[in-house]
Amino acid sequence: MTTTASDLTTDSKTPAPCAHYGWAVLALAMGGFAIGTTEFVSMGLLPDLAQGVSVSIPTAGHAISAYALGVVVGAPAIALLGARLPRRALLIVLMAAFALGNAASALVTSYDGLLVARFLAGLPHGAYFGVASLVAASLAKPGRQGRAVAQVMLGLSVANVVGVPAATWLGQLLGWRSAYWLVAVLGLATIALVAAFVPSMIGDPHATWRREISALRRPQVLLTLLTGAIGFGGMFAVYTYIVPTVTEVGGLSKSVAPVFLLAFGLGMVAGTWVAGELARWSVFGSLFVGGIGQGVLLLVFSWLAPTGWWNLPVVFGITILGSILVINLQLRLMDVAGDAQTIGAAMNHASLNIANALGAWLGGLVVAAGWGYRAPGVVGAGLAVVGVFVLLASYALHRRSERA
Repeated sequence: MTTTASDLTTDSKTPAPCAHYGWAVLALAMGGFAIGTTEFVSMGLLPDLAQGVSVSIPTAGHAISAYALGVVVGAPAIALLGARLPRRALLIVLMAAFALGNAASALVTSYDGLLVARFLAGLPHGAYFGVASLVAASLAKPGRQGRAVAQVMLGLSVANVVGVPAATWLGQLLGWRSAYWLVAVLGLATIALVAAFVPSMIGDPHATWRREISALRRPQVLLTLLTGAIGFGGMFAVYTYIVPTVTEVGGLSKSVAPVFLLAFGLGMVAGTWVAGELARWSVFGSLFVGGIGQGVLLLVFSWLAPTGWWNLPVVFGITILGSILVINLQLRLMDVAGDAQTIGAAMNHASLNIANALGAWLGGLVVAAGWGYRAPGVVGAGLAVVGVFVLLASYALHRRSERA
């Protein structure tokens, strides 16, 4: 059985009254745009971050891991504690915490302070997407819940096309702190839009921590999360160090960094469409295509690193395959999480940010060991291969259960 967007469960069977549905969805998508911008802009400004807090580039990469770990901790904790809270109020609180975390990132003067600030900024990430998706689905007309959720997630894709390159350019022009100030302002704008256009909505009165946590005892849920946590880490091993790779190895100017980040964003948008089409064929098949294909392209990226611009289409392809993984992992989780879809949705973001932290950390280790900026591509390919083997175990268990 493959779950589709039309099978999404919501808090109610009828849409909540909403006089400004379009504005409400835009408000929710704005939060996704802000989150997507802050998650990835650190990679475009990594050399500037390193210089600003007086550490090496591989050491500065740990700030990216700190944000990812914040997502990993915050996603399940907030999903468990906030399931019964009013939805609009919870969204506002999450965005307020997000804005404060990014403001703190702009104000810190030390490396340790930056790690703490990035961790705090990551805490609301997964919970926001989970709650915003539930709200959007509840506001939509019957049969259009999937489209509403996709519109919220579109904010994340647009961030990688517009927000990340723009914030990277701003950070290079006015200093890296300005990028985090921009994100904090986007968070405040989201709060204003949510307060103005998203209607008041109760939480899930039937939610219990036992019901939600039960999903984490299911082998297929754990294997799916592990596939994302390891297999998706390959892309982040390359993405984290994309700027020094294209400049120091590829011989390009630092000013071209926004172009490569734009290629990542366009690949994400294109991959979202491709993933939907592939999912009609097979979710498992799509996951194998994404995992194996990404492993191959990560090796190609490492091989072509000295060629500069010739690696641009490879970057685009890596992100297309990454999006295929992300979306089909979500569909797989929806299929195997049962009634505990709230924490299932949140844990998907958690597993992907474990991948973020793992890829950035391992990539930094090989660079710090003196193997150069081509080495993260090889590490990334290895992570993709391990992810495929975990997926094979999940597929074998799935086939066994079908025959039982």
